[in-house]
Amino acid sequence: MPISPNFKSIYEQEFELSFLNCYPNGLLKYTDLCNFIQIVAGNHADLGGISYSDMQTENQAWVISKMRLEVIKLPKWRDKVVVKTWIKTLENSRSIRCIEFYLNGEKIIGCETFWVVINTKTRKPDLLALPHDHFEKYEKNATEKSTNKIDIDLDLNILGNKKVLFSDLDVVNHANNVKYLEWCLDLENPKNLLRSKVKAFDMNFIRELNLNDEAQISNTSSENESVFTISKENKIAYALKVEWK
Repeated sequence: MPISPNFKSIYEQEFELSFLNCYPNGLLKYTDLCNFIQIVAGNHADLGGISYSDMQTENQAWVISKMRLEVIKLPKWRDKVVVKTWIKTLENSRSIRCIEFYLNGEKIIGCETFWVVINTKTRKPDLLALPHDHFEKYEKNATEKSTNKIDIDLDLNILGNKKVLFSDLDVVNHANNVKYLEWCLDLENPKNLLRSKVKAFDMNFIRELNLNDEAQISNTSSENESVFTISKENKIAYALKVEWK
């Protein structure tokens, strides 16, 4: 697709939260929060001519590698939130994209994401083949801390197993990144989520999981943080660190 005449380097989109987006206490689900991030990043890429469809002309796609999400407070059912996004860096096969959520003009959530271009045939990193100089890059942070590598050299306890189902797949034909978070949080104490105790998430996406893959979910927790891993055949595919308030 050509670059849209409505394209701007800083993109904004408003969402009104429905009951489908919320936990039983009426607050936004963390998984739906991450879905909004995917939607806004995708729509911005569409307008700027570097969407999945555009990149498929070169057998390429964006995949997320790391994410840092900092939560000041969660919006609730019927709230209207404005989500803003911009690109901080984009060179070769890598990009850092920032996202912020606002409620009534107040920033309530910040997110930094680290993306990599892959070749969808070889499934390996690739140099971005499409022009992107029209995206102005902003040295503006959305989070206090940047994305980082999670320490997984820990004594972890196995919580259970997960088989990748058809409903877990996305357009890139692998388990969507939000599914990993969903599987981990489903094994967390619901009281911690309903009481909005999450201060921040760090996520590392290390390997793909595909249809019918069998994965193992492990965890270790302390008063201040929890670490989850999802692995296949003893190789880590995903790591999640939750910082608790």
